[in-house]
Amino acid sequence: MNPNLPVAVFEIKEYMIILRQYEERVFGGVTAKIRGLIRCSGKGQHPKPGEDYRLEVFFLAEDSDFPQPQIDLAANTGQIFLPMSDMMIFIDVLRYEKPIYGHLRGDRPSWTSITTTNEPVGEGAVDQS
Repeated sequence: MNPNLPVAVFEIKEYMIILRQYEERVFGGVTAKIRGLIRCSGKGQHPKPGEDYRLEVFFLAEDSDFPQPQIDLAANTGQIFLPMSDMMIFIDVLRYEKPIYGHLRGDRPSWTSITTTNEPVGEGAVDQS
């Protein structure tokens, strides 16, 4: 990976789930109607190995406007916005996959994501003990 690209990668080691009845918050001039939040954190791989990183994934009500992703590479943080209907699949990925990486994309904020590594087809659940 080119060290000059505005992209940060970190391994997600912890997450926290927050469910709300309803909260409105403004991001980049857009009001989001928040129902849930998953805060993913871990240690940097690139460009700042070992530093703390955080990706907040906001899950919004069906009738909410969707802000653009918010990336602050200087603070090692990012925020993305998904529909509330995606929350359970996101939690399943965090619970059952390993390793998982967060990608903060300052060059293309809409590509900010979490990813797994390549796995063999049909592997199913693997005992990590």
